Amino acid sequence: MNLTPEQIAAGQKAFCDCSRRDFLKAAGAAGIVCGGALGGFYFGYSAIHGSPVRVGVLGTGDEGNVLLGAINPEYVQVVAIADVRPYNQWRAFHGDHDSDAALAARKGLMAVYGWKTEDEARQHVKVYEDYKDLLKDAKSLGIEAVIIALPLHLHAPAAIAAMEQGLHVLTEKLMAHSVFECKEMAQAAKLAKVHLATGHQRHYNILYEEAMDTIQRGLLGDLHYIRAQWHRGNMPGGDSWQQPMPENFKPNDPQAKKLAAIYNNAKNALESARGPAIEKARIKMEQARMRLQDKIVDATKYGYQTHDLVLRNGSPYHCPPGEELIRWRLWKRTGGGLMVELGSHQLDAASIFISAMHGGVKQHPLCVVASGYRSIFDNDREAEDHVICQFEYPTPGYDPKDDIKSRNRISVQYSTINGNGFGGYGEIVYGTKGTLILEREQEVTLLRDESATAVGSGGGSGPTMDTQASGASQKAATAAGPTRKVSRGYTEEIEHFAWCIRNNPDASNPDIHPRCTPKVAMGDACIALVTNMAAAQSSRIEFKESWFDPESDDTPEGVKPDLNRYKA
Repeated sequence: MNLTPEQIAAGQKAFCDCSRRDFLKAAGAAGIVCGGALGGFYFGYSAIHGSPVRVGVLGTGDEGNVLLGAINPEYVQVVAIADVRPYNQWRAFHGDHDSDAALAARKGLMAVYGWKTEDEARQHVKVYEDYKDLLKDAKSLGIEAVIIALPLHLHAPAAIAAMEQGLHVLTEKLMAHSVFECKEMAQAAKLAKVHLATGHQRHYNILYEEAMDTIQRGLLGDLHYIRAQWHRGNMPGGDSWQQPMPENFKPNDPQAKKLAAIYNNAKNALESARGPAIEKARIKMEQARMRLQDKIVDATKYGYQTHDLVLRNGSPYHCPPGEELIRWRLWKRTGGGLMVELGSHQLDAASIFISAMHGGVKQHPLCVVASGYRSIFDNDREAEDHVICQFEYPTPGYDPKDDIKSRNRISVQYSTINGNGFGGYGEIVYGTKGTLILEREQEVTLLRDESATAVGSGGGSGPTMDTQASGASQKAATAAGPTRKVSRGYTEEIEHFAWCIRNNPDASNPDIHPRCTPKVAMGDACIALVTNMAAAQSSRIEFKESWFDPESDDTPEGVKPDLNRYKA
């Protein structure tokens, strides 16, 4: 989709003028400076009363370290972390120095809390390998809540074990590996009287809140179509999910040799560094050295398993337990593929937009048709590299019993692919009066009236929706003219979670709870997981409302929820 610079500027101004008018007026009256911390004002929470919530973090990999970097010390005090990989433990303290963008997202606990050395940091934060050991010590450490960023298959066991101890839980998306596990987690939260939140951070992104306001004002007219995508340029030999691992895990793996090369390059860079560059080179070499330290991990000790496949040329492919640990997103037992890791976010966004037409009430899709296949990568994985799907959602006038009103549906089309990153990731909302374009959770453009039909006529030379999943933070224009940095929502998500704990510790007040409750998160999980089922069969599946009901035993997997499965 190509837009001219003039269309971009006019569209951003139109969105700011109409959607933020009332907000800016109220913010000015409250003394809030545009560009400051707007989360609490937007999402209905204030400064936390009393001491910060004492938290343990289970899993400090890529996403776990993003969450650590988003912590506001005024709301949360991290007192323990758990990760089986020495490399992830190191990043939890020092941050990710692979690039400036990586460090901005994963700054590390030392930067968050102002600790000067790792030794100083470890005086405040106890380090575990197995998350189960952390949970055993939770009471003695005074832990009140846990943040879970473990591989997907561990979300339900870890969350339920924590809630059984009376701990509040914020788990990364997807809520769980199956719908019946989601329902078990919801039941456990209700029994324990604790908060259970899931990290779909768009519920705390100001631009999505403003998009809902724009839709509710009627500025887009009636929604009839949403198109979303997450495209990545990953290719064999350069797949972000096929991370390099120590050679002793799998000596003949082409990616394994990369770790030694990364370390040698970092070592050479340090030897040639001069002046202020020395410290930067030193810490990059230390990070490269810690990658190699993962060689000491016995993955079988933590339940990781082998996989034996056959490549397209007929050769056998053996995945040892260490590979399943490092590359857990590639295997069905431990991950959920593209729809879970990427698609769940954007189908959650589609639901947010559609809910705006229904008075803010979360809507569920009626059906999905999907196709999934692997055309770029070989059979060295179980995850597909392309998933294409289409959903039908109800409009406010939908009535399945009426021949005419049963046609009142909104179509949502979604694609997530590897092999070509053109278009990056974002959502386009089509209405009868205008078009709303959201890019990378950071930028938004509103096209209205004639301009809604003028897009795509710029000959390809204008700005495009061209983004990358791990790109640097962007700027969004305000109505007043200057730019402000737009938070993706991680900080607000964690702040509000802590605020709810302090203001509703037994989760008894229905008006004080995280935005992504078990029922909301279970809906997003059901959409992603059922789409995987449809893609595996290249078929159409109709959703049942009972699948979205935490109180119902009906699940798409046909497995009845049972908390007794988690008893020792």
